Amino acid sequence: MRREQLDSTAIASAGYDVGTGVLELEFTSGEVYRYFAVPPSIHRGLVSAASAGRFFRERVRDVYPAEHVR
Repeated sequence: MRREQLDSTAIASAGYDVGTGVLELEFTSGEVYRYFAVPPSIHRGLVSAASAGRFFRERVRDVYPAEHVR
């Protein structure tokens, strides 16, 4: 999945597959997680948020099922 760089101290890049609803995030720590059943509006909100880290904590983490990739 192609990811775009984010201007964030917490999240390095984000990718989204509209067909499957999978949001893939690479954190600045190097860890990569996939979140499932994520609506397109959440992806758009994340990449346009003033603080991607805060948006993630409030709207993604502990809301959508996740898989640790690396």
